[in-house]
Amino acid sequence: MDIEIFPHRLLGADTTEKLLNDLEEIESIKRMVIQGQRLPPAEEGHPDRRMIKISGQEVELQVKPGRVLLEVEDESAIDDIKKVCEEHLPFGFEVHIGKFIRTQKTVTDELKYGELLDEIPDELIGLTDPNARLTERATIIKKKKEKREQ
Repeated sequence: MDIEIFPHRLLGADTTEKLLNDLEEIESIKRMVIQGQRLPPAEEGHPDRRMIKISGQEVELQVKPGRVLLEVEDESAIDDIKKVCEEHLPFGFEVHIGKFIRTQKTVTDELKYGELLDEIPDELIGLTDPNARLTERATIIKKKKEKREQ
């Protein structure tokens, strides 16, 4: 099941970083995707085109986020997701449940990756931006698995 967070404003780099880090703490979220308007190249000096730290890993923010898509294991995460959004998005947001992230390889994936298509990690399936350069592909941030006492 997928969840779409639709903020009432485009998100800045600081808000994006805080929101994604707090969402990362929710165990039943399998993957997150941010979508939005592409930011100008770093050479042009846009203040939001910078490195942000998500789960301890630095990632270049290349878009001005307008939507956050989440793939979750079950509906129990919705209340936790709304709490995180209420904390970081005081200007308002909407949460939609549906299917937003593709789970099968697409023709666009095949055109973009060519012979390397079979080597694409499952986390990248359906996330290909046909307008992006290969250097601007999606970044995979692995969740930290904590050892649990039984």
